[in-house]
Amino acid sequence: MAAVATASAPALESLGRHDQTLLLFAGLMEGGKEDEETVADMGKLTRLLNEDVELVKKGEQTITSVIDSDCVDTIVCYLDMRNPEIVRAHATLCTSAYLKASGEEGSRHLSEFFHARVRRGTYDDYIVAFCVAAAIFPIVPDLTSELFLSEGFIASLGPLMRRKWKSRKVETACLEMLNAACMHSHCREAVQKYCIDWLEEIVDQDPDNAVRAMYATDPDVHTQEGSISMRQHSQHVQNLAAVVLAKLRAVPAQSSGNQPGQGSEPRIQSATTSIEDLSKRFTKMLVDDPEHVQSSVEGLAYASLRPSVRDSLAGDKESLTRLLKALEFAPSKSPLTYGALSIFVNLTRYQPRETEEQKRLKQLKAYANAAGKLQADPLTDDAHVAERCKRVFEAGITPVLVAHGRNGSAASLSLIVSIVYSLSMTPALRGQLAQQGAVRLLMGAWVTFPEKDDAARRTAAQALARILISTDPSLVFGGTRPIPQAAAIRPLASILTTDPTSDTRDLLPPFEALLALTNLASTDNDTRRAIVRTAWDDIEEQLFAANTRVSTAAVELVCNIVQSPDEALSLFGDGSPRAENRLRVVLALADAEDAKTRSAAGGALAALTGYEAVVGAVVAQPRGPAVVLGLCRDAESEGIRHRGVVVVGNMLSAEGGVGQLAKEKLTEAGAMEALADCAKKSRTPDVVQAVVQVLELLLGPK
Repeated sequence: MAAVATASAPALESLGRHDQTLLLFAGLMEGGKEDEETVADMGKLTRLLNEDVELVKKGEQTITSVIDSDCVDTIVCYLDMRNPEIVRAHATLCTSAYLKASGEEGSRHLSEFFHARVRRGTYDDYIVAFCVAAAIFPIVPDLTSELFLSEGFIASLGPLMRRKWKSRKVETACLEMLNAACMHSHCREAVQKYCIDWLEEIVDQDPDNAVRAMYATDPDVHTQEGSISMRQHSQHVQNLAAVVLAKLRAVPAQSSGNQPGQGSEPRIQSATTSIEDLSKRFTKMLVDDPEHVQSSVEGLAYASLRPSVRDSLAGDKESLTRLLKALEFAPSKSPLTYGALSIFVNLTRYQPRETEEQKRLKQLKAYANAAGKLQADPLTDDAHVAERCKRVFEAGITPVLVAHGRNGSAASLSLIVSIVYSLSMTPALRGQLAQQGAVRLLMGAWVTFPEKDDAARRTAAQALARILISTDPSLVFGGTRPIPQAAAIRPLASILTTDPTSDTRDLLPPFEALLALTNLASTDNDTRRAIVRTAWDDIEEQLFAANTRVSTAAVELVCNIVQSPDEALSLFGDGSPRAENRLRVVLALADAEDAKTRSAAGGALAALTGYEAVVGAVVAQPRGPAVVLGLCRDAESEGIRHRGVVVVGNMLSAEGGVGQLAKEKLTEAGAMEALADCAKKSRTPDVVQAVVQVLELLLGPK
């Protein structure tokens, strides 16, 4: 068998798939091999199993037919915690591939393995069974939860963990299994019901008290070598139990319905360890016990779901710094990275915006439940979240997020974007976020996220928009490693329309995208051209928005776009019906009730009427001259009156017949009176001087 098992790779490849499978299992069963050889064999077996799924669809016979229960035992025993981490990792991949390829047959083999090991009941069998359950929970949660919830199994864990003589390996394996089981709601309910008391006992164990109790019951204990340590729970076991407790406290089990004879009141518990107590334990571990940083981070990831824990953690500068260091040096795509990022997401997350209708429905539901008006936790309001964001930012999180964003997993990148999104809510932080690389990070994330992940892409785009609203584009996109400014346009354009999958119509993303594009359009003609090419249809649609702030932002963007001669003429001056309709919209906005809207539209007209074709189109509109003169008469803003005077001056300065026609139409509409009224209302010398110059054009020969 050994000679066959060590066959070279070319010899293996020359065999059929079934023979290759048997040969690999022979090698894995052999034992006594170097870890590198074991990992290589499992890698080849995993590849065969993954290929088998596709080949079976094409009509070939599955290789799982030669994999019996002994083979399954061989694979899953490599999941034992006593094996090196790299071996366990490859065994997990191999087990996952086998379960996918084998279907119900593989599930049956795994179930038989688990129940057989538990029935034997030796420490060694418990360790293997618990390790296997913990490893496969994320792979086949339905199957594993069925094994976990089998009659009598969970209830048997208490006596096992309370045995006088402790096996730390058994305890560790058991708690890792419970930790994984808490991902499943029904399993979490079972853990809450059967395990909460002894979990509390483990966490609350005081080593000094335990030793005193041993001496009190057995005065000769000191003569028994190693007995004291073997009758105590280790620190690592206590930490794992605390993590499980944190999951139970932070995500309370919800019963699907009351059992007969049960009331609606929760079971009275003797537990004294609150989520706040657990969080203090985790933060102390973080500072004092670097070896158990994974447990402390995982525990805090759940504990920080509670507002009180978030506020306490954000206010603890030392713990925040240690947590950030843990994230900084955590390997990419590791559980430690994901856990630390989850904590920072919890610390910085704002409450979702609610419409008035949603608030009313929530209140009615509260009354229906006899709870009265719902009182939100004050620690979740925007002011408290903003303060936590400030502290997290000041701790130096941005460079760490940027570094992890380069090589992180898709799940980690989504968390990173969520954190930056929350930080960008504070205007004072936006410039520093840009300086520290957040713009490049968000643009890269938007490209990296698949199109089907619309929520993540919209979050990245909105965070980018907020930063670009408040920063000088020349500073953001300049420097020694310049970022192409045009690369920001597509992400911003993607949120110009509201989210089609949302139940509510959130106008904030389009509004912020318009403001950011307006800032970019203030720079150069190439950027303006790129904006028109990428997003004009959506920009034009927002001119008609019912929300005044959105339509105003759209016309402000148009005002900056038409500073480019090419864009002004192609959009408004080519004589087409579409150009005529666009101009009619701008004129209507120049006569709007909102002063900011009138000001933006007046600025756009001031740029557009510099072209003869547009002047002719304005004059051709029945109310065109009257709207322009209305700007000159504006009672609220001297800036709007100034824009009106500039527009009149441009129209009177047009060459040839267009200029003469403009003079006639403006005179008929009362230009003299409007300009005189403008001069009386204005106090700025520049405006008065502009009125005088325009009056000279109006009264002079054409």
